[in-house]
Amino acid sequence: MIIPKLHYISQGETPKEHLENIQKACTSGAELVQLRLKNVSEKKILKLAKEARDITSHFQTRLIINDYYKIAKEIKADGVHLGKTDTCPTIARKHLYTWQIIGGTANTLEDCEILIDKNVDYIGLGPFRFTTTKDNLSPILGLDGYTAIVEALHTKIPIIGIGGITLEDVTEVLETGISGIAVSGAITQDFNKIRKFNQLLNASSTLEQRHTFDKK
Repeated sequence: MIIPKLHYISQGETPKEHLENIQKACTSGAELVQLRLKNVSEKKILKLAKEARDITSHFQTRLIINDYYKIAKEIKADGVHLGKTDTCPTIARKHLYTWQIIGGTANTLEDCEILIDKNVDYIGLGPFRFTTTKDNLSPILGLDGYTAIVEALHTKIPIIGIGGITLEDVTEVLETGISGIAVSGAITQDFNKIRKFNQLLNASSTLEQRHTFDKK
């Protein structure tokens, strides 16, 4: 299983806008989108997740559901992304299909080590810089933080940078050893940027980082 280098995290003022933006992301060439809705009932999220699955299937785009692993299983999404206060990846793994991927959020080296022990498939590490999409933001990592954590970890698990990353940052972020990036705001403002992000992410890696899982 290869984890795409660019993750689009859905944004929108309303649930309907989230779906419209997922559609735009798929049309613009996104390989993976994450449905991330806060303060919406689980019943509503299930309905939206089904619609998002229809959209992404049409484009053969991977769909990750934020937080709700049971919904991810029910709609056969490609996986789930679990925040630090969400379900433990080990518990979610018992419920999911063997082919579904699990990503986890990390803000520190210790967070990363815990997630590696729990056999996640990728780690979302941030925030890179200040971002308004998250309340109670953790300390900013920046390029130095990324470099220090990646060097200390020595892991083959893809580390995806997140938190206010723009086109201008991509080259420097990848130089820290980060595998890819998750973007919300910069893409929602202009979906044409997906193509540019993909070009920068692929141009910089002559050796594709392939990640194979020894799933039992």
